[in-house]
Amino acid sequence: MYDRYEGLIFDMDGTILDTEPTHRKAWHQVLTKYSMHYDVESMVALNGSPTWHIARFVIDSNNVEMDPHLLAAEKTAAVQEMLLDTVRPLPLIDVVKAYHGRRPMAVGTGSEHWMADALLRHLGLRDCFDAIVGANDVQNHKPAPDTFLRCAELIGVPPEKCVVFEDADFGIEAARRANMDFVDVRTL
Repeated sequence: MYDRYEGLIFDMDGTILDTEPTHRKAWHQVLTKYSMHYDVESMVALNGSPTWHIARFVIDSNNVEMDPHLLAAEKTAAVQEMLLDTVRPLPLIDVVKAYHGRRPMAVGTGSEHWMADALLRHLGLRDCFDAIVGANDVQNHKPAPDTFLRCAELIGVPPEKCVVFEDADFGIEAARRANMDFVDVRTL
């Protein structure tokens, strides 16, 4: 089905790995400590954003003075403690397996590079991907195209010959801006 593309790029959280419930649980755990609250729908709208960006949104929504990078670090630590025990691949992993060795593939994620690497290794999927681009690998995050453009560069495929698999509006906008086709996995 995707044979016409020379390179495949996958978002990670919510696209190839079922990490969302764990992320929500970690946010709840950390924010409860500070008596902060968040709206689930607003958080979902920020999917694909780096954790510090989401932390800034939550802090602003709660009218609290706090360093978003510190809050993000706490949330990341909470996720790290529980994620390896709970993460599972999503059905789209079948596309990854079908194209492994047939097309260059990359992961372009709003998660930190080390986290993506650890999760993919834990599930025995790291060798399926030629590159990982995480939030700490680019300056401009989704919806900017930088994550996906860097993926294309690392796998040696022109952007217009890549397809992006995404589950978030920010990621789809990033794919558009990168001049790449995309598959909105929410509609599969």
